[in-house]
Amino acid sequence: MTTSLHQKLEANATAVHQRLDSTMSLQLLAGEIDRPERLVDAMRHGLLNGGKRLRPFLVVQSAALFDVEAEQAMQTACALECLHSYSLVHDDLPAMDDDDLRRGKPTVHKAYDEATAILAGDALLTLSFDLLSDPACHPDPQIRAELTNRLARASGLGGMIGGQMLDLAAESGDPDEAEIRLLQRMKTGALIKFACVAGGVLGQADAEEMARLERYGETIGLAFQLADDLLDVTSDAETMGKAVGKDAGRGKGTLVGILGIPRVESLLAEAVEEADACLADFGDKAQVLRETARFIVDRKN
Repeated sequence: MTTSLHQKLEANATAVHQRLDSTMSLQLLAGEIDRPERLVDAMRHGLLNGGKRLRPFLVVQSAALFDVEAEQAMQTACALECLHSYSLVHDDLPAMDDDDLRRGKPTVHKAYDEATAILAGDALLTLSFDLLSDPACHPDPQIRAELTNRLARASGLGGMIGGQMLDLAAESGDPDEAEIRLLQRMKTGALIKFACVAGGVLGQADAEEMARLERYGETIGLAFQLADDLLDVTSDAETMGKAVGKDAGRGKGTLVGILGIPRVESLLAEAVEEADACLADFGDKAQVLRETARFIVDRKN
């Protein structure tokens, strides 16, 4: 990862944090009656706990391909981060992955309680669509509607949530490679793909440009999950900021388990080449996205 990309990631993470902090610091929005303090605190705990903010970064950088300023893309980026954070809050619950740590800090249900964590996740999910549908996201209601529809599809039954269901089922089954690829494309890849195409929606990309962004998003979505599975085997809890080795402990099938580490490392290298090919027609404007693909493959946590 180049110093330049590191600085861009850090700057974006700071901007996203500040925007989300400001959103969560509001006393009331139009039509709201009250904001229960404990619920707000739990939402903040699950939302403002650090992290690379990779998905918002992808929104901003994909929008930049079409000369959309970062500030114009920030509302969409923050909406996606709210939804992603909700998924992590719920994923950490005892009924799901049962994790005590997230980014090196107690998970929401550990810091508060299970019921509050469920409601905090629900509220973050709802907030994401509040942000997308607000005119501050984009002045054109058709663009706001398309973003809302695409995020709903990426996060719902045929996307992330459906993938989580398949992931839970895989713990008691014996999924093959195709089944694992499908659940990972849904559970992890769908939101990453949305992050990439959202920039195209904001920038009013044509059909060919959208197709290239979709393929890029699918490619790095797979790479992200492959790298995550590899780190679950090769890294440690201190580096990762969460428990490791849990997939094997729960009998969960992964491509690392089926294909082995050398083959997964080869697939990661192929993903970088595929990402480069997807971005070729965007020229120098896509350099940051090229570097991001390499960062995803080489990341250590």
